[in-house]
Formats: sequence, C-alpha cells, structure tokens
Amino acid sequence: MKCLIVEDSEFAREGLKFFLADHAEIETAVNGLEGVARFSRALTAGEGFDLVLLDIVMPEMDGHQALRLMRQAEKDHGGDPAKKAVIIMTTALNSPKNMEEAIWDGDCTDYLVKPIVRADLMGMLRRYGLLET
Repeated sequence: MKCLIVEDSEFAREGLKFFLADHAEIETAVNGLEGVARFSRALTAGEGFDLVLLDIVMPEMDGHQALRLMRQAEKDHGGDPAKKAVIIMTTALNSPKNMEEAIWDGDCTDYLVKPIVRADLMGMLRRYGLLET
C-alpha cells in the first residue's frame, strides 16, 4: 500500500508513520499545498496513492481545500472512479459541520478524530480493503 500523510504536526506525523510502518510505503507532506502537489505528481507518474491521511487545520492550505483538489486531480487524470484513493481526514475537529463538509462536500472516504487510536485506524483500513483481515 502506498500512503501519503499530510499533517503539519511532526508528533502526529511520526505517530501515523509508526502505526503504518509495517504496512505501507509512506510519503509525508507538512501542509495541504505540499500534499496536493505530491498527490498530483504521483497520479501523473501513474503511481497514485492508495491511502491519504489528511489533517484539516494546516498552514498554507487546509485539509478541506486539499481534499477537493485531490479529488479533482483524480478526475482530471481520468482514473477509474471505483479505484480512487481512500482519503481519511485525521483531525481534532469533531463537529458535525466539519464531518459533513469532509464527507459530503469533499468526498473523503472516512473521518478519524484525534488522538488517533491504532486499532481504529487499522480497522478502518481493513474495512476499505487496504489491509488483510
């Protein structure tokens, strides 16, 4: 599995990398702008990400805007809609408004509220077929 972690907190980034180290080839970005650039470059190279863990509150570009641009990049590259990346928002913002914006408006796959619990993340990845059961 190829994973992109887009997170401005080094502590959170390292924690997610630790959780996924045995399961994924991991790249990171420290803000939404960098995350969208990495995501788009991977699509252009024909090596898109299977999983994106995307924070909402970040400098340069927030996760909601990055999510919309990533989904647009997938459409622009003519990929199969059934094979689009699993994008999970990872955030401390647990309000219904933020969840609705991410899931309904942004087309994220799922939403995890920080602090991220390893068992919750792994269960979610199994549900989406990214890890064996």
